[in-house]
Amino acid sequence: MKTNRFVEELRTKSEAELNKELVAAKKELFNLRFQNATNQLDNTARIKEVRRNIARIQTVITAKTKA
Repeated sequence: MKTNRFVEELRTKSEAELNKELVAAKKELFNLRFQNATNQLDNTARIKEVRRNIARIQTVITAKTKA
């Protein structure tokens, strides 16, 4: 149910806002990978969650451009 709310919030945003959120998520993923490589990351499941969020954002962007 948490992901459904996240996707609904994404659908209400404009493409510019979605692109900003996509850039922020990619930066977060980079930082998480860096922390993981240096053994500073506690919650490794966060990497998977961020990757899926990036995919969700990209899916909404694609749907908006096709519509």
